[in-house]
Amino acid sequence: EEVRGVVAELAERLQGMKRVLFITGAGMSADSGLPTYRGIGGLYNQGRTEDGFAIEDAISGDMLQSRPAMCWKYLAQIEESCRGADCNDGHLAIKDLERHFDEVWVLTQNIDGFHARAGSSRIIEIHGDLHHLQCTRCGDKQTVKDYGHLTYLKQGEDDRGVYPRCTKCEGLLRPEVVLFGEMLDMDRIGRLQAQLNKGFDAVFSVGTTSVFPYIMAPITMAANAGKLTVEINPGDTDISDIVDFKVSSGAAPVLRAIVSRLEE
Repeated sequence: EEVRGVVAELAERLQGMKRVLFITGAGMSADSGLPTYRGIGGLYNQGRTEDGFAIEDAISGDMLQSRPAMCWKYLAQIEESCRGADCNDGHLAIKDLERHFDEVWVLTQNIDGFHARAGSSRIIEIHGDLHHLQCTRCGDKQTVKDYGHLTYLKQGEDDRGVYPRCTKCEGLLRPEVVLFGEMLDMDRIGRLQAQLNKGFDAVFSVGTTSVFPYIMAPITMAANAGKLTVEINPGDTDISDIVDFKVSSGAAPVLRAIVSRLEE
């Protein structure tokens, strides 16, 4: 009942707005059945992996360089947790909102590629997409549906030389994602900055704990500029106190309700 009231008020406030930004995190993909880790699903909430590493070390740029077979073991686990899953109604609702505004932008931390699959037209995948692979030697790029055909060892490092290799030069393949300890992609940061400079009429934070400064900044900028700010997240976060509307809920039902209300 409370959510319905908020949705009605939000739909009213959104009327006539032109540019809207959705910032999305792991909670966005929870309705697809993906685990919601601090970044990648509840796969690793117990702190250490079975090899005794913190997940932040297991899937780091350093590990990829020094022990690629070990790093790939965990990259493959993450991909496997996404395999068979698909974008959910929340992703589709954000796409449907493109009918109501001049520009709907998505800034996502997720590496599952679901916003693209849903058909959103303006996406900044700030951490990349697991399904885009690149050779670390010759730079050859490919897009894959999943990792089922790649050669890696589920158990890790029995043979340090077994990891996915480039079909052209035999170099080490890697997903085009930002691993722990790596810098963000400057092109993507540039695209984000350009859009923030243009400004947004409303900014939504959906299913993210907003811990990274570049994820939190668009919300604080919008709040300081007196623009509409909304958080949709079951738990409280660092931005819960500064947004105009805080909806304690999963993402998909609320986003779909907003679309329905706008189309009444």
